[in-house]
Amino acid sequence: MEENKMYQWQMTELNKPFVLSESDMPELKEGETLVKIAGCGVCHTDISFWHHGVQTKHALPLTLGHEISGTVVDGDEKWIGKNVIIPAVLPCGECDLCKSDRSNICRNQLMPGNDFDGGFASHIKVPSKYLCEVPDKVLEKYSLEQLSVIADAISTPYQVVKKSELVAGDFAIVIGVGGVGIYGAQIAKIFGAKVLALDISDEKLAIAKLNGVDATLNTKGLDLKTIKEKVKEIAKELKAPKYGWKIFEISGSKPGQELAFNLVTFASTLSIVGFTMDKVEVRLSNLMAFDAKLIGTWGCKPELYPEVVALVADDKLKIGQFVETFPMSQINEVFNNTLEHKYTKRSVLTPDFK
Repeated sequence: MEENKMYQWQMTELNKPFVLSESDMPELKEGETLVKIAGCGVCHTDISFWHHGVQTKHALPLTLGHEISGTVVDGDEKWIGKNVIIPAVLPCGECDLCKSDRSNICRNQLMPGNDFDGGFASHIKVPSKYLCEVPDKVLEKYSLEQLSVIADAISTPYQVVKKSELVAGDFAIVIGVGGVGIYGAQIAKIFGAKVLALDISDEKLAIAKLNGVDATLNTKGLDLKTIKEKVKEIAKELKAPKYGWKIFEISGSKPGQELAFNLVTFASTLSIVGFTMDKVEVRLSNLMAFDAKLIGTWGCKPELYPEVVALVADDKLKIGQFVETFPMSQINEVFNNTLEHKYTKRSVLTPDFK
């Protein structure tokens, strides 16, 4: 492999294997950087592009991957040599949404692996404006490739926990404690909530319990009424509030979303974090009757990334045991295994080309 070349695993057709391609290093404009990729996490959004027919904004062929860490090797001089996290959502910083503190939904935003070639590659060209530097203190605890999960799996639940207005003493219910939900549960606990984790996997629930979650409940085979009664019992045991529950749906599944809406009670806030193409039938009048809130979230504002990195640096937020790395040449196997739910950890692909 030539040093002046970059290598990308490209999606060329829906449901087809990724193909390795080679190209010259890109030309950089002012304000752009070339990042040598350390790791790129495999996200449910990538699976949706590859398998479920969700369209990318950029026409195929396209290199997917938006959960990226690496080292700046060219471009903006003040960034060269620095280790960075690349935000999964890169806003323009100038529009009305950006100026009203909603930069994560900037309509001019650029998303790696959606608007342009992403992180399943040896290098990536990105604007330097919103790069998040990784302090050496963090690299004493984790490898740079492990930290790629900050770009989405951690920053996304961080933003939604803040957006939910969760405060110390609240009762937080996290539905789905897999590769994203486990961080949502940790973050809710860091914010001072009493946290209940719901999942259909005893293994994931056990991991959540070992990482500070106050209570767990395996919902497999239980009907909605039974689950709600059990949740009320757990809230009572934890001496958590009867009302104002903060509910986070992170499973990205139809049953998870149905359950989440069923748990809404007086003054609840239901946050939808997971994504599914399935449709859910709900009675929206419940929101009116309970004076409750239903909110969505998209990515994370780049401005919040340093706060997330600080939690990791201070050892408040754990990463290592929830991440598993694979060589990028195994991308097709990893995607198929992810589709079949064979992993309990977040998969991170690392370039074979050093």
